[in-house]
Amino acid sequence: MSDEQMANPSELPPARPLDPIDRDILRMLQTDGRASVRSVAERVHISRANAYARINRLIDDGVIRGFSARINQERAGQGASAYITLKIVQNSWRTVREKLQELPGTAHIALVSGDFDVLLLVHTPDNRALRELVLTRIQAIPEVLGTRTLLVFEETDLGLDTEL
Repeated sequence: MSDEQMANPSELPPARPLDPIDRDILRMLQTDGRASVRSVAERVHISRANAYARINRLIDDGVIRGFSARINQERAGQGASAYITLKIVQNSWRTVREKLQELPGTAHIALVSGDFDVLLLVHTPDNRALRELVLTRIQAIPEVLGTRTLLVFEETDLGLDTEL
């Protein structure tokens, strides 16, 4: 899948239904994104060629968006994490999203419904850097009307989608 398709989901082909083997492959790759095609094939009892074709189809269809490492933020020098809620000017989502993506430590951005418009997860080296990020960078975005910061004291990264 091209970077353009990843940025614009409307460029993707129509979604195809996943069968139990596809779901087993996805579970395996979520647990170990570095699993070889050979080990995937052996564990789901299909040929290597079939496993390779299925993984490529899942990538081409946009089901698999990429492969990455799950990071222990604290051990990586990012000792402060926070969810920040933002109220934004109506119809400014795309502009705000672009500006938030440029901020250091941004891990997740979501447009949501409810009492606020955007939910942002950030990781920073310490509380001072978090304060600086919120007060001087995020609140300086003209389309941001207000923020609320929720400090993360402890988190558990499941790394698995149990819905598969």
